[in-house]
Amino acid sequence: MQPTTKLTLTLEWFLNPDHLPFIAGIATDAYKQSGLDITIIEPDDHYDGFAELQHQSIDLHINEPIHLFEHYAPNLRALGCFFETDGGIVMRQSSMDKLKNNQPIRICTPAAEDKTNRIGFEILARYAKKNNFTINRENVSFVSKDFYHIQNLQQDPSLDGAWLCFYNFEGIEALHEGMDFVFIDQHLAPYPNFSALEILTTDEIYTEKKEAIDTFIKVTNDMVIFCQNEPASARSIYYDYSKTEADALMNSIIADTLGRFITPIKPSADKWQALREMLAEIDIVTLTDKEYQSLWRL
Repeated sequence: MQPTTKLTLTLEWFLNPDHLPFIAGIATDAYKQSGLDITIIEPDDHYDGFAELQHQSIDLHINEPIHLFEHYAPNLRALGCFFETDGGIVMRQSSMDKLKNNQPIRICTPAAEDKTNRIGFEILARYAKKNNFTINRENVSFVSKDFYHIQNLQQDPSLDGAWLCFYNFEGIEALHEGMDFVFIDQHLAPYPNFSALEILTTDEIYTEKKEAIDTFIKVTNDMVIFCQNEPASARSIYYDYSKTEADALMNSIIADTLGRFITPIKPSADKWQALREMLAEIDIVTLTDKEYQSLWRL
């Protein structure tokens, strides 16, 4: 009988369709058949996984590349990006003239703090510059709300938009609700996309469990292909594992999400170089060449 290695994976947030390759690997026994016992952990806080990796209380963590840079440590390693969506700001179509006329606008966000607000304004400012107008920082207010962006816009007419939105969720939900909106993302504004998820570990953990982690990546690649080739099975697996009821909106979210998974999963310093440069330019986080390159070396 093949020996079993236990690996724990802490998510970046609550379980959702972005995590379907891992869910499918467990539900189909693909991990188990390859000698892996995978445990998925939903964190209490968005950044829990970084501390847990350093304490070696988990083996793997997933999070966005921005947070990988913000939580840089000499032993932190990225195993590869498995998912990338379009991310940005949902603006009411009816508020676009206010934006273009540099009038005061209100943007809701679940993280109304300085760094996040700075990135949100940078996206709007780059959109404005591309379209030959300017906006002033004092005319853009970021309002603290929860993650239910579309509901917040529906319930509060004073809000002009929502920031920290992902097209496979908020874009699809806005379409589902019949909203008239503009999704200001990297296709409309010249900034590097960062709405993606990297699989992370540390030097120490990888050295100790290299064979198991390499197998985990291989099986996860297989599960990406399985989910994309078998969308009906992927939907069923998601609802069964998450113990949620199927509905039209989530079906649409899953359908959009499936096309955003990436294979093969492999480390790539080139992928996030432009993001690194933007974050340094707007004084979010600056990594030296040595620090940046070390993140991708195994």
